[in-house]
Amino acid sequence: MGTVSLETKKAYAARTRRSNYTASLRLEGFKVSIEDGERKLPSREDVLKTFTKTRA
Repeated sequence: MGTVSLETKKAYAARTRRSNYTASLRLEGFKVSIEDGERKLPSREDVLKTFTKTRA
């Protein structure tokens, strides 16, 4: 068996994480689509900026 690069492992982990998150939302009753799993999520800083704007 050949060696697998670190980048390949990281990409696999990211795909699996997104897939598991989408499945978790679906199990909790949220309506999700395949496109939701492919969408890039905002960074932590962007979320905090948006949250502080709405609370102010």
